[in-house]
Amino acid sequence: MSLSWIDWDIDNVTVILLTGRLTLGQGTVRLREALQSALDRDRRKIVLDMGEVIYIDSSGLGELVSWHQQIRSTGGDLKLIKLQGLAKDLIQITRLYMVFDVFADEASAVESFRAAATE
Repeated sequence: MSLSWIDWDIDNVTVILLTGRLTLGQGTVRLREALQSALDRDRRKIVLDMGEVIYIDSSGLGELVSWHQQIRSTGGDLKLIKLQGLAKDLIQITRLYMVFDVFADEASAVESFRAAATE
């Protein structure tokens, strides 16, 4: 199963639901398409819903880090939600939870953008 995605907007935040395998090749290409689509619409506050990502390899992880940096350099932010299984383990083992803001659910992630805007 390759990676697929759908997205929707909640106020000024774009949520992207990823489904499948985030791996070298089709998976990383589809992730790029999803994130570039949001940026092309001038969406800079992005939440990646990882709840249906069944597998992630080092290339997928590298792609996430690269996009996080790119989005941050444009004044935006990329947050992760619903990490499961291997994806959750990889984020913990590699200590990337120190790089990414990780939330349990969509509402918390979206609210964190609102809270940051009022500070």
